[in-house]
Amino acid sequence: MSDPNPCLDCGMCCVHFRVSFYWGEADDAPGGFVPAELTEKLNLHLRCMNGTNELPRRCVALAGQPGEQVSCTIYDRRPTPCREFPSHEADGSPNRKCNELRAQIGLPALRPLAGAEQPG
Repeated sequence: MSDPNPCLDCGMCCVHFRVSFYWGEADDAPGGFVPAELTEKLNLHLRCMNGTNELPRRCVALAGQPGEQVSCTIYDRRPTPCREFPSHEADGSPNRKCNELRAQIGLPALRPLAGAEQPG
Protein backbone atom coordinates (compact mmCIF):
# COMPACT_ATOMS: atom_id res chain seq x y z
CA MET A 1 0.00 0.00 0.00
CA SER A 2 1.45 3.40 -0.92
CA ASP A 3 1.59 6.50 1.23
CA PRO A 4 -1.11 9.12 0.59
CA ASN A 5 -0.06 11.97 -1.68
CA PRO A 6 1.29 14.72 0.61
CA CYS A 7 0.35 17.36 -1.95
CA LEU A 8 -3.37 16.79 -1.32
CA ASP A 9 -3.24 18.49 2.07
CA CYS A 10 -0.71 21.18 1.17
CA GLY A 11 -0.96 23.19 -2.07
CA MET A 12 1.65 25.72 -0.96
CA CYS A 13 3.62 25.50 -4.21
CA CYS A 14 0.42 26.64 -6.01
CA VAL A 15 0.27 29.81 -3.91
CA HIS A 16 4.01 30.50 -3.69
CA PHE A 17 5.58 30.19 -7.15
CA ARG A 18 4.93 31.93 -10.43
CA VAL A 19 4.18 28.98 -12.71
CA SER A 20 5.83 30.03 -15.97
CA PHE A 21 6.43 27.72 -18.91
CA TYR A 22 7.13 27.60 -22.65
CA TRP A 23 4.17 28.97 -24.61
CA GLY A 24 3.97 25.81 -26.74
CA GLU A 25 2.63 23.83 -23.77
CA ALA A 26 -0.70 25.69 -24.04
CA ASP A 27 -3.45 23.93 -25.98
CA ASP A 28 -3.73 26.72 -28.54
CA ALA A 29 -0.33 25.58 -29.88
CA PRO A 30 0.12 22.37 -31.89
CA GLY A 31 0.62 19.53 -29.41
CA GLY A 32 -0.06 21.78 -26.40
CA PHE A 33 -2.05 20.51 -23.43
CA VAL A 34 -2.37 23.28 -20.77
CA PRO A 35 -5.76 25.07 -21.15
CA ALA A 36 -4.75 28.38 -22.79
CA GLU A 37 -7.71 30.19 -21.21
CA LEU A 38 -6.10 29.59 -17.80
CA THR A 39 -2.81 31.25 -18.80
CA GLU A 40 -1.42 34.69 -19.49
CA LYS A 41 1.35 35.73 -21.85
CA LEU A 42 4.59 36.83 -20.17
CA ASN A 43 6.68 37.42 -23.30
CA LEU A 44 7.23 36.01 -26.77
CA HIS A 45 8.29 32.62 -25.39
CA LEU A 46 6.67 32.25 -21.98
CA ARG A 47 3.24 32.02 -20.41
CA CYS A 48 2.22 31.55 -16.80
CA MET A 49 -0.80 30.18 -15.03
CA ASN A 50 -3.37 32.86 -14.23
CA GLY A 51 -3.11 34.00 -10.64
CA THR A 52 0.60 33.20 -10.26
CA ASN A 53 1.97 36.44 -11.71
CA GLU A 54 0.45 38.66 -9.05
CA LEU A 55 0.51 38.95 -5.28
CA PRO A 56 -0.99 37.29 -3.42
CA ARG A 57 -0.39 34.31 -5.68
CA ARG A 58 -2.87 31.51 -6.22
CA CYS A 59 -2.96 29.34 -9.31
CA VAL A 60 -6.34 29.46 -11.01
CA ALA A 61 -6.28 25.65 -11.27
CA LEU A 62 -5.97 25.12 -7.50
CA ALA A 63 -9.15 23.92 -5.83
CA GLY A 64 -9.57 23.83 -2.07
CA GLN A 65 -7.81 25.43 0.88
CA PRO A 66 -4.01 25.14 1.19
CA GLY A 67 -3.06 23.32 4.37
CA GLU A 68 -6.37 21.47 4.49
CA GLN A 69 -7.45 19.75 1.29
CA VAL A 70 -6.47 20.73 -2.25
CA SER A 71 -6.43 19.41 -5.78
CA CYS A 72 -5.41 20.56 -9.23
CA THR A 73 -8.36 20.96 -11.59
CA ILE A 74 -6.08 20.36 -14.59
CA TYR A 75 -3.79 17.74 -13.06
CA ASP A 76 -3.50 15.65 -16.25
CA ARG A 77 -2.85 18.84 -18.25
CA ARG A 78 -0.66 20.75 -15.77
CA PRO A 79 2.43 22.53 -17.12
CA THR A 80 5.99 21.24 -16.88
CA PRO A 81 7.02 23.22 -13.75
CA CYS A 82 4.18 21.54 -11.83
CA ARG A 83 5.17 18.12 -13.12
CA GLU A 84 8.81 18.71 -12.19
CA PHE A 85 8.35 19.99 -8.61
CA PRO A 86 8.39 16.79 -6.55
CA SER A 87 7.53 16.33 -2.92
CA HIS A 88 10.49 13.93 -2.78
CA GLU A 89 13.79 13.84 -4.64
CA ALA A 90 14.88 10.90 -6.79
CA ASP A 91 16.74 9.37 -3.82
CA GLY A 92 13.56 9.43 -1.70
CA SER A 93 14.61 12.34 0.48
CA PRO A 94 12.05 15.12 1.02
CA ASN A 95 12.24 18.18 -1.23
CA ARG A 96 13.81 20.85 1.03
CA LYS A 97 11.75 23.69 -0.51
CA CYS A 98 8.56 21.68 -0.17
CA ASN A 99 9.23 21.21 3.55
CA GLU A 100 9.98 24.94 3.95
CA LEU A 101 6.62 25.81 2.38
CA ARG A 102 4.75 23.21 4.47
CA ALA A 103 6.28 24.67 7.64
CA GLN A 104 4.84 28.11 6.78
CA ILE A 105 1.33 26.75 7.31
CA GLY A 106 2.08 24.40 10.18
CA LEU A 107 2.13 21.13 8.24
CA PRO A 108 4.62 18.51 9.41
CA ALA A 109 7.81 18.00 7.45
CA LEU A 110 7.79 15.18 4.96
CA ARG A 111 9.85 12.16 5.90
CA PRO A 112 12.08 10.18 3.56
CA LEU A 113 10.26 7.59 1.50
CA ALA A 114 10.57 3.97 2.57
CA GLY A 115 13.87 2.57 1.38
CA ALA A 116 15.50 6.00 1.00
CA GLU A 117 19.09 6.25 2.13
CA GLN A 118 19.50 8.07 5.40
CA PRO A 119 22.36 10.54 5.85
CA GLY A 120 24.88 9.20 8.17
